Amino acid sequence: MLIIGELINSSRKSIRAAIEAQDVTSIQAVAEEQRKAGADFIDVNAGVFVEQEDEYLKWLVSTVQESVDAPCCIDSPNPKAIKAALNVHQGSAMINSISLEKGRYDDILPLVAGTDLKVVALCISDKGIPQTVGERLTIAENLINGLVKSNIPMGNIYVDPLVQPISTNDEFGVKFLDAVEQIMTRFEGVHTICGLSNISYGLPERRLLNQAFAVMAIGKGLDALIINPLDKRMMGHIVATELLAGKDSFCEKYIKSYRDKKL
Repeated sequence: MLIIGELINSSRKSIRAAIEAQDVTSIQAVAEEQRKAGADFIDVNAGVFVEQEDEYLKWLVSTVQESVDAPCCIDSPNPKAIKAALNVHQGSAMINSISLEKGRYDDILPLVAGTDLKVVALCISDKGIPQTVGERLTIAENLINGLVKSNIPMGNIYVDPLVQPISTNDEFGVKFLDAVEQIMTRFEGVHTICGLSNISYGLPERRLLNQAFAVMAIGKGLDALIINPLDKRMMGHIVATELLAGKDSFCEKYIKSYRDKKL
């Protein structure tokens, strides 16, 4: 399971304040905590700063990578900001994200074509967020084909079928899970990813729902998550589910997590 730590996001008040103040210590502390907790990538987002996004995103990447030995997930639809961040990034980053929306697709594709970057591909088009599994699969197929034709390896493509709030439609959870299963079955070598907290929007005890949904999604084949890695129970559920799903040879990750007191 690939874990992307989601906490360095400018939509969070504390992170926004740290970015505005250019508070290196605070940003690095959040990055270090996430890395220690098991994050493979550190997400960086400066999206609330529309006029300064490229400058701040570049600063975030440099600040994070001065402190942790991990690549960044560059979280922006802005090609100028992505390019600025990539200019200072060390190693192979993840780009979050491209979609089938024409403007976004045309802007982002030249930045990732022929590179070794990992790419999050959102199942959304100019028609909006798909409502059925079939619509998600059609968009996923078009995105995968376009990325592969642009010399992006299948193994670097992370399809996000998009989680929607179960509070607005009781079928949204099942439809997402079915989409994950079919994408992983039909497109050998591709990955699936999501930021799953949307599933619990508007409901009490959100952590409980998020944790249960993560377990269900991993059971369907999901192999990457954008989450808060400091949620120890969530991380424990992930390790345990991967073990029970046959994805942890000789129980090594589970035993290591136990020894490291992460369960």
